[in-house]
Amino acid sequence: MTAQAYKSRIEAELEKQFSGAVSLPQAGLADAMRYSLLAGGKRIRPMLVLEFCRIAGGDPADAMPCACAIEMLHTYSLIHDDLPCMDNDDLRRGKPTNHVVYGECTAVLAGDCLQAEAFGTILRSALPADRRAECARILADAVGLDGMCGGQYLDMQWEGKSLSEQELTEINSRKTGALIIAACQMGVAAAGGDAAMLESAAQFGAALGMAFQIRDDVLDVISTAEKLGKPIGSDAQECKNTYMALMGLDGCERTIARLTQHAKDVLSASFDDTGFLFAMADALSTREQ
Repeated sequence: MTAQAYKSRIEAELEKQFSGAVSLPQAGLADAMRYSLLAGGKRIRPMLVLEFCRIAGGDPADAMPCACAIEMLHTYSLIHDDLPCMDNDDLRRGKPTNHVVYGECTAVLAGDCLQAEAFGTILRSALPADRRAECARILADAVGLDGMCGGQYLDMQWEGKSLSEQELTEINSRKTGALIIAACQMGVAAAGGDAAMLESAAQFGAALGMAFQIRDDVLDVISTAEKLGKPIGSDAQECKNTYMALMGLDGCERTIARLTQHAKDVLSASFDDTGFLFAMADALSTREQ
């Protein structure tokens, strides 16, 4: 299946989420959740869930609830990242951020509710009970203390401090990488894949996630707000630690290329049908938005 075909199916499923809440007294909260969930984006994480399910021997349709769940979780993180108490951003994916449209209190609740509904979506799915439980565990580990939330905390605590590459990686391997690893592993788990597949998926996700973050840092310097759909140059203005500041453009590009090749190498250790994921890794390494 092509990336566009995957994306179309994902968008169609996401469109159904919370659409029946219009008659509820809390319909405004559902509106805020759908506003950010349906605001566009590359849908990389749900695509990874579906494709890893396929190459692990499963039916991607069975993994669709997990794919939607991880996008809900990702959307929650973006809503909270944009809040005035965090990054205080007014633009996301070319649109006003959630708190700008709905107010800060509703935005906080929209993020909270998307996180809860992400786990509910997995646990209410038709997957066998053991696979549902494993997918939920993988996602919980990726989001919790040693995952995305822990990474966000380190990012805030170490603000204004000059960080080493290792310290910066401590942040980004959790803040960005953990959810990408989870997407890869959830696809394998939904298919009932073995331990070797789960390990290869984790290594692929870790390398892809780090390359993705470094490319993000590059784009914050060389791209435009029109291309990215969000403000650029904010990292430098806020004196944030970035890979661009540590490595420079040439160093970043070399590291992205190395990580992308490593991602492809580890994938080949356990999977045969790797064409889609190889192409995705290459495309993300040179993306312009």
